[in-house]
Amino acid sequence: MSKKFILLALCVAILVAGVYIYKAYIDRSSPRTDKILAWFYDQNSLSEYRMKAGTSCNGAPFVFPTNGLIGFIWDDSFRPGHRHSGIDIFGGTEPGVVPITAAYAGYLTRAADWKSSVIIRLPQDPLQPSRQIWVYYTHMADANGNSFIAEQFPAGTSEVYVEAGTYLGLMGNYSGDPANPVGVHLHVSVVKDDGFGNYTNELEIKNTYDPSPYFGLPLNANKNSDTIPFCE
Repeated sequence: MSKKFILLALCVAILVAGVYIYKAYIDRSSPRTDKILAWFYDQNSLSEYRMKAGTSCNGAPFVFPTNGLIGFIWDDSFRPGHRHSGIDIFGGTEPGVVPITAAYAGYLTRAADWKSSVIIRLPQDPLQPSRQIWVYYTHMADANGNSFIAEQFPAGTSEVYVEAGTYLGLMGNYSGDPANPVGVHLHVSVVKDDGFGNYTNELEIKNTYDPSPYFGLPLNANKNSDTIPFCE
């Protein structure tokens, strides 16, 4: 087999992969995501879709953890090749204003180096009681890493029991890079257990569950391409 043929085959493979990734990106980006991107320029719009903390939707086990607009959802894509592992709820305010509460009862941990995040262990998944899951909350700090997490959960907190509705902190815009803060929002993800009582890396979508049945809302980008999730 000639080197020229191998090079041509490689180029074709790269092109096909690129087209596939781009198509996946486009499929998850519109028209729902287009509405959210437009909202960033006019945050007085879409007010009819703003959810309220404590709302319970369609008999689902989790209550809504904050006030705001559900923007990016599970398996959304911000760029080709990216897959979003949770949901983003945008407050439409400055950092440190919108309260965040626990969506379900469990045992809260905050690692020693976590400035903006907590994770809550649910020993029994309310949908599948035979397994353990974790619920991760993040971006609770300002751009410089000044934490908005509630004082009762200092860095190093481990296995503190909290009820649903417990105050966790305030919505922020921390990204880890002060020069590039994110928009003010709460990111929530339902994280898999590793089978040994530990949470897995929530940055990888394979380590998370579709949050739709937990919140009773269409939060899966593969199934919801056009509507902004909302319930009264």
